[in-house]
Amino acid sequence: MIQVIQLILALSFLVVIHEFGHFTFARLFHVRVEKFYLFFDYKFSLLRAKRYDGRWHIRLFAPAAGEEDEWSKHPESTEWGIGWIPFGGYCAISGMVDETHDASTLSHAAEPWEFRKKNVWQRLLIISGGILVNFVAALVIFSMLLFHWGEDSLPLNNIDRGLYYSQILLDEGFEQQDKILTIDGEEPQTLGEVTQRIIIEGKRDVVVLRGKDTVRLEMSQDLGTRYLALQNEFDRKERYKARMDNSYQKQRYVLISEFYPFVIDSVCPNTSAYYAGLQANDSLTAINGIKTPCSVMLTEELKKHPMDSITITYYRGGEEMTTKTFLGDQCRLGVYSRGPLSYFKLEHRDYTLLEAIPAGIQYGWNILTMYVKQFRLVFSKEGAQSLGGFGAIGQMFPKMWDWAVFWNMTAFLSIILAFMNFLPIPGLDGGYILFLLYEILTGKQPSDKFLENANKVGWVILIALLLFANGNDLVKWLFR
Repeated sequence: MIQVIQLILALSFLVVIHEFGHFTFARLFHVRVEKFYLFFDYKFSLLRAKRYDGRWHIRLFAPAAGEEDEWSKHPESTEWGIGWIPFGGYCAISGMVDETHDASTLSHAAEPWEFRKKNVWQRLLIISGGILVNFVAALVIFSMLLFHWGEDSLPLNNIDRGLYYSQILLDEGFEQQDKILTIDGEEPQTLGEVTQRIIIEGKRDVVVLRGKDTVRLEMSQDLGTRYLALQNEFDRKERYKARMDNSYQKQRYVLISEFYPFVIDSVCPNTSAYYAGLQANDSLTAINGIKTPCSVMLTEELKKHPMDSITITYYRGGEEMTTKTFLGDQCRLGVYSRGPLSYFKLEHRDYTLLEAIPAGIQYGWNILTMYVKQFRLVFSKEGAQSLGGFGAIGQMFPKMWDWAVFWNMTAFLSIILAFMNFLPIPGLDGGYILFLLYEILTGKQPSDKFLENANKVGWVILIALLLFANGNDLVKWLFR
């Protein structure tokens, strides 16, 4: 429920500021805005409000205004409202062919207060307003997050024990505890940058430090799509486990991680570890004789033994010891282990307001460029299978309320919304921008009928994409 509330609040906030961008530029150029709505109000509204005759008029749970309705006699005033269909929202601008007006409603001569009466540059700014506001809002949020909470990071140079690599990277030539020096000649600063460059950006030339030797590796060209396929399969298995046992908590696929030992921080009572006699500060080093010097390696090895007896090798007070225990179907010992921050130094930086603004702008720009580069993977079979709708977005939010995470996710979604609206698909802002650029270059304005038909095609495409993405969520939920 907390995830659902966060999703609704974030998307509602982003829709309102997006439409407010259109509204602001429209009013700046003296264009009437007939309606401003959060959610869609097909024949019915949860709330309607309009100011005329010197005061506000408010209606709750009201049908849409008809031609004889008192509200319709005041077209110069914007109707504000909340619809009952909780998907998006809209800003109905006078004289514009969109989802609220078709060509037949604009058969009369253009009025001075109409969108179509304004010059092409004014119309371009009105259309671009939503994208601009979403992008600027993301930069402001990122800046304020840095100003209020600062920034925590774990530099790659601080991970002095090397890195853990999953099998897909071992197949590329990596060896456990390799230290990454450069990727395509550039030195990555964090683990996140490593994943971004070799998976998302598809960079292939990697130099690692192996012991005292420097080794050059060349990544496969299809590494990104292979990783997506592997991740999709991993998610399918995790969903199956969750179906078999409702108490199962989904695990994430670890592509690359810090290399550090599995040391017990505390033991939960009445668990496998408790009955095996394991204690806090025990360092677990092997399962059934298979060495697991890394925490992730031990966790992965445990997954191979559901409903099975295992022998655990561990160190206590410098002495090697063994014990046996039985794992349940969730393959968990029932302990809390020490995390990477017990071994590696986390760096924190505080920002003044003047420092936070450029840092937030740079951070937001990096997020945008990363998303654009990642977008290429969507056009692969594996990328299409990984697409998700509202369910997938909701799962990105934490199950416990955290304002820092909420606003960080909201800013991230704001950048995605700005980018998606910029795509040259009719019905989206990018489609209108495309037609306006055509008008600037040729001096010819597309007819209202052409725009109406183009929007119909665009909406078919958008609805198909929406159904596909949310269908993926539904299939994963039904057949997990």
